[in-house]
Amino acid sequence: MAGQELSSTQKSVALNHIEDYRKRLFDISWFMKCLNEAIARKANKEDDVTGHFWQARFHSQALLDEAAVLTAMAYVDLNPIRAGIAETPEASDYTSVQQRIKAWQKQTASQPVDNPKPAADSTALDKTIVKLLGFKADSEDSPEKAIPYSTTDYLELVDWSGRAIIEGKKGSIPGHLPPILQRLSINPGQYLNFIRKPGSGLLTVLGAVDKIRQCAAHFQKAFLKGQTKAAALFSPGR
Repeated sequence: MAGQELSSTQKSVALNHIEDYRKRLFDISWFMKCLNEAIARKANKEDDVTGHFWQARFHSQALLDEAAVLTAMAYVDLNPIRAGIAETPEASDYTSVQQRIKAWQKQTASQPVDNPKPAADSTALDKTIVKLLGFKADSEDSPEKAIPYSTTDYLELVDWSGRAIIEGKKGSIPGHLPPILQRLSINPGQYLNFIRKPGSGLLTVLGAVDKIRQCAAHFQKAFLKGQTKAAALFSPGR
């Protein structure tokens, strides 16, 4: 970096380090190790304890289509409700859905009465600690850089899902289904099973059956696990 000449030994050491750095840049396990270690040290220091902080290893899952992305987003955003530490999405601290709700409320409050269309405030999202990917209907970004639905679609999906979880009756489905479920071709009953307790069904990939088969062909595999669950959760042929 200083522009000085390196000896052959120094070059050899530098090249070895560069090779390690390149491997780590695309290694999700290394990234999670670095992320988890810092959080664990801070938490243990606050509680004045030692030992393992995280219960289990992270799970990596490829999301193959929009339905899979929104299903996984809703599952993560509903973690506080499932754990019983929040009653509503807007009260779920440190979640992206709470961040989206605050931005949406700020935007709708500033809109004229004759223009009631709710939309996410991309500026408000940009000013937060973590920049969230916007929705196509509300974002000025190119379609390739946005989720192809609207903020109100997603908030409706999360709200309906949260109500179903709180209801606590396995297999029961509230009378009003959000239209987004129909547009995503998602089976409501199977969706609620996933949202409530996906632990037994975590797979390497998540998406419609045809997307899973395309993924298997891309990686030159004859078969990828999860097609039966995908057929139940997502309508085939999407």
